[in-house]
Amino acid sequence: MRERGDRIPGASVTLLDVAKAAGVSLATASRALNGSTRRVRPDLQERVLAAADALHYSANAQAQAMARGRTNIVGLVLSDVADPYFSSIAAGAIRAAEEEQLVVTMACTFGREERELDYLAALRGQRARAVIIVGSRVQDRGLLDRLGAEVRAFEQAGGRVAFVSQRKIPADTVVVENRGGARALAEALCGLGHRRFAVLAGRSDLLTARDRSAGFREGAARAGVRIDADDVVYGGFTRDGGYAAMNELLERGTDATCVFAVNDVMAVGAMAALRDRGVALPSGMAVAGFDDIAPLRDVTPALTTVRLPLEELGAGALEMVLQEPAEQPRVRRVRGKVVLRESTPPLDAQAPRA
Repeated sequence: MRERGDRIPGASVTLLDVAKAAGVSLATASRALNGSTRRVRPDLQERVLAAADALHYSANAQAQAMARGRTNIVGLVLSDVADPYFSSIAAGAIRAAEEEQLVVTMACTFGREERELDYLAALRGQRARAVIIVGSRVQDRGLLDRLGAEVRAFEQAGGRVAFVSQRKIPADTVVVENRGGARALAEALCGLGHRRFAVLAGRSDLLTARDRSAGFREGAARAGVRIDADDVVYGGFTRDGGYAAMNELLERGTDATCVFAVNDVMAVGAMAALRDRGVALPSGMAVAGFDDIAPLRDVTPALTTVRLPLEELGAGALEMVLQEPAEQPRVRRVRGKVVLRESTPPLDAQAPRA
């Protein structure tokens, strides 16, 4: 007979219990016990295995501990699955979910932010265990309030919500330091000798686009360079948006030696527009982007950008929704790294513009 307080082997022991006992993250505990393409340090592996043995953990305990009778479904709501920025984040979340034996169902808003409300309500009705929402917030207080109310309803029903976005909704959030990354990029480009910039700023209501544009102008200002309002062009946050914005800039007339597009896909569109207008790259115009999208690393010339660990953003959000709720929503901040490539040579390496 078991004494009172003894734990029945495997009963109600979760992977989170093992991670806490071993002093490691949930993702590390999962990799150590379930296997992964990402290797775990031997000392961490030993700690996790020892904790699992001490707690009598078995993989089937995950099913026994399914939160409040909810399903093993995790909803993933993206702005645009065709954009490699979002698909890369999705890949990270899906790989992490697979390690936890969770099923991911994905929805796409195609830039219609109000659709996040519909998808979140539908997933609440389906008793999804958690939802991850990936996409920029917009400057619409009413929409933010409605989304916040829908998040509260989902969590009150026993689910969890995390964002990869700006910290505008009271929920766990992975926040990209967009402003700081763009600021560092501008300073690096000024260090190459550039003093005349233009900005392809994307949608004016998107906080991601706004923060990157503002950060770039701040970085230039730190180097004593002013970017006037006439040197900022707004448009779609897409490849075609970059193409159209670059054409508008050229039609206005510009003396810029370097164009910053607030994401990589816009930068690729801008490069296409420059070629179509007979402007040589990078000798006639330097171009920089933001994100370091893996499929776009083979463009010619190679694109200067700010590198983000995109798959880690998705995996980090999945880890957040599997943790126990905290008293206050958690924020995980992620910084980018400036990567200088052939698309922005030093200014003295550029040919004079016609």
